[in-house]
Amino acid sequence: MQIKYLGTAAAEGVPAMFCKCPVCANIRALGGRELRTRTQILIDGVLSVDFPPEAYAHSLKYGFDCADINYLLVTHSHMDHFYAHDFILRGYRYGSGFSNPLQIYGNSEVSAVFSECTRREMKPVVSPNVRMNVIQPYKKYAVGGYTVLTLPANHSVTEQALLFYIQRDGRGYLHLHDTALPEEGIYAFLVQNGAHADVVSLDCTYADRTGIPRPRHMNIEDCMQVIGGLIAAGVCGEHTKYVITHFSHNCNPLTSRLKALEQKYGVIAAYDGMEISV
Repeated sequence: MQIKYLGTAAAEGVPAMFCKCPVCANIRALGGRELRTRTQILIDGVLSVDFPPEAYAHSLKYGFDCADINYLLVTHSHMDHFYAHDFILRGYRYGSGFSNPLQIYGNSEVSAVFSECTRREMKPVVSPNVRMNVIQPYKKYAVGGYTVLTLPANHSVTEQALLFYIQRDGRGYLHLHDTALPEEGIYAFLVQNGAHADVVSLDCTYADRTGIPRPRHMNIEDCMQVIGGLIAAGVCGEHTKYVITHFSHNCNPLTSRLKALEQKYGVIAAYDGMEISV
């Protein structure tokens, strides 16, 4: 299983799109690896977790074709995770050369946003090339050659955001982005379904910031609590890799600062373009 971190920032990006604070000014000046686009994970070149506005730019920068993405798992409907307007272009005179429809999996609000964003411009000839599948938490789904377990995220009061465990050929990836500390039931569900995670991606929006309310995202201390729960449940073992990602500009996620967290907590701080193979 090849896991590529195409984007590693929270909704505003790093530097933030409309921000001139000292953190953002410094990161703009530094450029390079300090720049972070909105979150997207690509697995084996065919399965994407979330689809931000930068998805097309990601394909150009990292050398893959969006037409090769056959499966899209969407955590929730927020724009930085699901930019549905682009799907009107998957066919007609806009695109060709693919044989399979894109299968999108998300909650009912994701389905509603898909309908809303494509209603005006989706041509009838394109519509069969993009199929929306509504899914729910605490379920098991067959997605192509992958087994996907869905878990509830603790993120939104207006929709049930989702977390994902993705398994293929005995390898497992656990995606825990856009959530505060998740409910305890996720550990038992993972165990009941025989989940073993080789890689865990954790929302670390606040990095090392403490003493602030965290109703929708986590910091490094929250991440370590989740890791402890996964280890205690037997979902993770001594060879599991723990990746922190989804950083906000408010935590000043400079490589040098995140390196200290890597050394202290034994985690990997993701950067745009990072790859992990398991």
